Amino acid sequence: MSIDGRSDFRACRMPGGLPILRSMLRFVWKVVSWSVLSCVLSQCGTSSLGSGNLGGPTVEERDAKIAAEPTGNFYYGRRYFVEKTRFWGYLRQPRQPWSRAKLVIMREDKKSTPDRISENGPPGQCYGCDNNAEYRIHGYYTGRDAYEPNSNQFLPEFMLTGYEVLDRQPGWLFQPKDHYDRFRITMIPR
Repeated sequence: MSIDGRSDFRACRMPGGLPILRSMLRFVWKVVSWSVLSCVLSQCGTSSLGSGNLGGPTVEERDAKIAAEPTGNFYYGRRYFVEKTRFWGYLRQPRQPWSRAKLVIMREDKKSTPDRISENGPPGQCYGCDNNAEYRIHGYYTGRDAYEPNSNQFLPEFMLTGYEVLDRQPGWLFQPKDHYDRFRITMIPR
């Protein structure tokens, strides 16, 4: 307040305040401009997950392989490992497409899953190291659902009685553009 009772804003100004304000505004303008530009440019490329990273056969080759596969009292399984989850992977009946597969939790009362080893083991010898491997799975659905808390899903429970490895690197699962990320669930039937 000045002597006459009116506010005197000139007395509150900091020396060099105007140049500081200008530089702050320039900085904010640059940040906003770069953010808008990066958002616009990111829309020109592929999706945020990029193109598929699993490789594998063409759609026609995969369809032909499934149509010619043996049938029997078993399932085809594909291991799908995502950090901190406890589901095992996807199961489908013989000659059904992977789009009809179910994400399951394996019950191991009768047989342990193939990767039932230390979670901190050496490379190639740890829990989840068989990600994307294809198996012939023996067993049956228990008729119960089990809760998987880290993905917040109720999934069918499958009692494992046996397995055999069919292919350690079969490629994509649902579509050639499938993208695997070990920290997020990125592959779901479509």
